[in-house]
Amino acid sequence: MASVEWVEVRGPSVEKAVEAALTELGLESRDEADVEVIQEPQRGFLGLGGQDAVVRVKRKERSGSGGRARRTRSGNGTGGRSAGSKPADGGPRKDAAPRAPRESQARNSGQRTATAPRPAAAARPAERPKPKERPPRPPRDDDDREETPIEEQSADIRRFLVGLLAAFGLEGEVKERIEDGAIHIDVVGEQTEALVGPKGSIVQAALELCRTIVQRRTMDGAKIRLDIAGYSERRREALRIYTTRLADKVKAEGGEVMLEPMNAADRKVVHDTVAEIDGVRSFSEGEEPRRSVVIAAE
Repeated sequence: MASVEWVEVRGPSVEKAVEAALTELGLESRDEADVEVIQEPQRGFLGLGGQDAVVRVKRKERSGSGGRARRTRSGNGTGGRSAGSKPADGGPRKDAAPRAPRESQARNSGQRTATAPRPAAAARPAERPKPKERPPRPPRDDDDREETPIEEQSADIRRFLVGLLAAFGLEGEVKERIEDGAIHIDVVGEQTEALVGPKGSIVQAALELCRTIVQRRTMDGAKIRLDIAGYSERRREALRIYTTRLADKVKAEGGEVMLEPMNAADRKVVHDTVAEIDGVRSFSEGEEPRRSVVIAAE
């Protein structure tokens, strides 16, 4: 069987994609291959709609090389041979079962492109059963936590965030309010942007710490809504715009589209936005932390 002479690979960066391609070709050095960059990586708006880099890497010609064969795989090694590929000798595969479309393979591996539509499945039920909610865990006999008033929970969170700003040497203000049984905390100030992080990672980490602080004192912690430097509101607005565009595309072309994995708060924004648009519906698929929203035509 002839060896693979070139591959087309996608990855988060050109370097990662080339590295994966060299491994696929069994090459030890980039000097042994010709590299063609088909697409540079692109960053999305607030982490949405980004695109991977795509490269085509070819083994440098040498005497006695065999026929050509093509592979397409993701930069992290989760892809496979493309659906229409043929054996290296060029002969047709008559006995091979048809392969699943590329997008379906990517979905199974957790690498599905956020904006790629897929045909609606005829056997898909109209409504998917919701997962069963876990019954509340009974209190332990040795649990000495007491029910703490929501005002005290809010004060604990405020003290923690004020100390966090001081620890980082940042100037800012922590504002708190209680609405509908939930604690809303806003950290504002020009320097507080440093506590946002890539795709809001530091905001999410600070939120988890706030929840931990409350849960260590009380058996029944309130819901916490944290926003730092206005990031959460900007992301919600970006999600609403992004979801509306995808929903319009699904209405026009049919089928359905899967978004990138999101946390529960972001998924709720998408579901609420879709609910206001006629002709489309939404549901969630996958397991945490890689649970995604699917927008489908009705």
